[in-house]
Amino acid sequence: MEFIKKYSSGILVTVTLAVASVFLSGLIPYNLIGAGVFALIIGMLLNPLTAKYEILEKGFNFTSKQILRLAIILMGATLSFSQVVEVGKFSLFVMIFTLITAFGGGYLFGKLFKMNWKLSGLISAGTGICGGSAVAAIAQAIDAEDSDIAYAISATFIFDIVMVILFPIMGKYFGMSDLGYGLWTGTAVNDTSSVVAAGYAFSDIAGNFSVIVKLTRTLSIVPVVLIFSYINERLIRKAEEISVAGDGTVASHEKKKVDIKKIFPWFILMFLGMVAIKSIGILPEGLSSSISKISKFFMVMSLGAIGLKTNFKKLSKSGFAPMFHGFIISALVVIVAFLVQMAIGQI
Repeated sequence: MEFIKKYSSGILVTVTLAVASVFLSGLIPYNLIGAGVFALIIGMLLNPLTAKYEILEKGFNFTSKQILRLAIILMGATLSFSQVVEVGKFSLFVMIFTLITAFGGGYLFGKLFKMNWKLSGLISAGTGICGGSAVAAIAQAIDAEDSDIAYAISATFIFDIVMVILFPIMGKYFGMSDLGYGLWTGTAVNDTSSVVAAGYAFSDIAGNFSVIVKLTRTLSIVPVVLIFSYINERLIRKAEEISVAGDGTVASHEKKKVDIKKIFPWFILMFLGMVAIKSIGILPEGLSSSISKISKFFMVMSLGAIGLKTNFKKLSKSGFAPMFHGFIISALVVIVAFLVQMAIGQI
């Protein structure tokens, strides 16, 4: 009863927002704008109103963190380890280059634009892996601010809208095969809904292949989350090891080893468990489909909660640099994916 009293009001608001967002997304042809984006934007617009009611805060916090983790775990039911093999050596080869481009370029341009490393990393993750899902998963591992999450998702989404329109046109212009186009779309377009929209706009076969590539690309969330967890913990340790003494001198404390048990995102293990269950075939297809829908709905709820907690005025203070950063990294990924495919004869 105590839980219901503290959390139910806020959770109910996020459920209502998620239902409305799913409905609005369904009105858009080809799912061009995902429900999660609607939930995030509407949530931010409602923030000035909901911020006045403290009773909603606990429910928003619970949804944006715990429900988000549950959504990520359940997302594993849509994947199987065999999909990595099915897409073949070409897609894995291209993905290596796009991931290096996303995170390497993201780091360099983040330094150039003097951006917060967490925001820069989230934008790179959204661009290099899978849009909002990757942003959400890594944000949990590095304790990112809600405003950083909202900005990272917005930055990658705007580019995706442009790519959904241009990709089919460019694919036909270059005379790409269904296989080549599906590989390009699956490795270069960010969000899953945008991959589906761009892939099937070319052909059904290309759409099927692009989705398989995209789902395989999603598996890279696991090692990337671990890397970011380690980096975050190291930075925290450094801050603890060096402090300023009362006389203004810098005091160095004894270095401590990073506690892997502490930084390991245990919910990712459960995510891998779901992937394993899906892989060995004991999960009926109908149940897997239902779990996938629940996962997506929970993700929409979580993004809505993040939006409801995000002050738009505070977000706008981040400036133009993060958005430009996202555009540059996304454009580089598209170009690199195309050039690598051309080099291996897949264009």
